[in-house]
Amino acid sequence: MEFFSGFLDLVLHLDTHLQALTAQYGAWIYAILFAVIFCETGLVVTPFLPGDSLLFVAGTLSATGNPYVHDLFFALAAASFLGDNTNYWIGHYLGPRLFRHENSRVLNPAHLERTQRFYDRYGAKTVFMARFVPIVRTFAPFVAGVGRMHYPRFLTFDIAGGILWVWGFGLLGYFTGALPFIKDNFGLVTIGVILISVLPLAFELVRARMQRVRAGA
Repeated sequence: MEFFSGFLDLVLHLDTHLQALTAQYGAWIYAILFAVIFCETGLVVTPFLPGDSLLFVAGTLSATGNPYVHDLFFALAAASFLGDNTNYWIGHYLGPRLFRHENSRVLNPAHLERTQRFYDRYGAKTVFMARFVPIVRTFAPFVAGVGRMHYPRFLTFDIAGGILWVWGFGLLGYFTGALPFIKDNFGLVTIGVILISVLPLAFELVRARMQRVRAGA
C-alpha cells in the first residue's frame, strides 16, 4: 500500500518532482531522464517506468527554458533509440529462455504473447506503433529480436517511431504546459495522457477476449 501511494504521488505530481530534481541536480537532469527513458524502452523488467507522461512533463518544464528544449529532446530521442536497440539484441541472443515462468509478474509469457499479437496484426509496423503503447513499447523490440526481424528494417521503423514519440509528446507538453487549465489541473492532465496512451492496449485486450469468447462458443 505504501508503494502504491508513493507511485500515485509520483504520477500526480510528476511535474513537482521533476522540478525538484532539476533544481537539485542541474544539468545532471539530462542523465537522469536519459536513464529513465533508456530503461523504460530497453529493459523488459522495467515496463512500469513513466514514458509518455515523463516526456509530456519534461516538455512543459522545457517551456520555461530549463532544461533547454532542443538539448533535452535530442538526448531523450537518443535514449529511446539506444534502449530499443539494446532490447532487440537482448531478445536476439537470449530469446524466450527469459520467459519460462507463467507466474512471473514481469517476465510473463502473456506479455510476450500480447506483443506477438501486435506483430501478427501489424507486421513490422509494430515497432513504430508500439512506441505509443505502454508495456508493448517495452516488449516490442525484444520480440523483434527473438523473431530475428531483419535488423535494417527494424532500425528504420525504430528511428522513425522514436523521433515521433519523443518529439510528439515533448512538444505537446512544451506548447500546452503554460496554459492555465493545464497548470491548474496538472495531475489530472497527466493521468489523461496515461489513459489515452493505454487505449490501444485496452482495445487489443478486449478484442482478444472477444475472440476467445467466440472461439469457445
